[in-house]
Amino acid sequence: MDCQMIVSEISQRKQKDGGIKEVVWIAAGGSHGGFYPAHYFLDQEAKHIRSKNITSNEFVKAPPKFIGKNTVAVICSMRGTAETIEAAELAKKLGATTIALYVDESKLTEICTYKIAYQSLAIDESDFSKTNSVYGLRLAMLLMNEVEGYFDMAIALDEFKKIDQVYKQAALDIRPKAIKWGLQNRESTSIHIMGSGPTYGAAYIFSICNVMEMLQIDSPTVNSCDFFHGPFEVINEETSVFLLMGQGRSRSNDERAARFLKQFGGHKVFVLDAKEIGLNQFDERISEYFNHLIFAPILNNVFMRELAYQIKKDYNTRTYMWKASYK
Repeated sequence: MDCQMIVSEISQRKQKDGGIKEVVWIAAGGSHGGFYPAHYFLDQEAKHIRSKNITSNEFVKAPPKFIGKNTVAVICSMRGTAETIEAAELAKKLGATTIALYVDESKLTEICTYKIAYQSLAIDESDFSKTNSVYGLRLAMLLMNEVEGYFDMAIALDEFKKIDQVYKQAALDIRPKAIKWGLQNRESTSIHIMGSGPTYGAAYIFSICNVMEMLQIDSPTVNSCDFFHGPFEVINEETSVFLLMGQGRSRSNDERAARFLKQFGGHKVFVLDAKEIGLNQFDERISEYFNHLIFAPILNNVFMRELAYQIKKDYNTRTYMWKASYK
């Protein structure tokens, strides 16, 4: 069953209960960050649907009071993370309609009423129009269109078809800059990742999953807007900063940060512009919401891998994950 059929069926079933009123996006780690574009879209566009993006274990320990029969819970785990499975069980118990996004079948897909298989953004052979973030955003748009209407729905559905081609060309075109960035950061012990608005989720994933988890390098995530309310005090000529300059209304915030960094930063300041990776090829009416869908795989598959190569690091190794007990 595809996204449209799932949304239509849920909407029909919920009519007797007053319809769909809330959407909660539940996942852990990179999957949690991967729901950022879906939540961001509803948070910006929806007038009546409430949206919340929450980590699995936070949901388990402190579920929001609004969760109930009018809630759609979209829950993502590649292979069935234990705390995400527990969150799915709780969401269902509280009355929410559950949708699982997954790569491998697990207890998560047994629990949830609906399920959608996605393709991993970490695999070069994947169709990048079928990743978890893409399906999340598609579901968000379809849900809004079903409940209150979305004027640009038809445009968005056409633009989704471009994602795989745009990403794969961008991955080839940007590699020379990734090599230069990797060489500049071979000895960096901390890398600040910055973004704002629709790019913040991609910045967050790059920081916690790519740089910290895979490469074991310290990496704070900073919102370009809040950069001027504390974080800019640590900037000097040796500070390593990776700034995502997005497409859309928040771009001026990233440009403001870039101007400051150009004046006070040093040779380790790097700006990745949405226009360099093809975001300007999408219709300007919806391109803002597609930032993450191109940025996230570019950061994981091009920049993270290049830095791993430069520092001679096997990015599949971990210090604690899958080894230490952290229940």
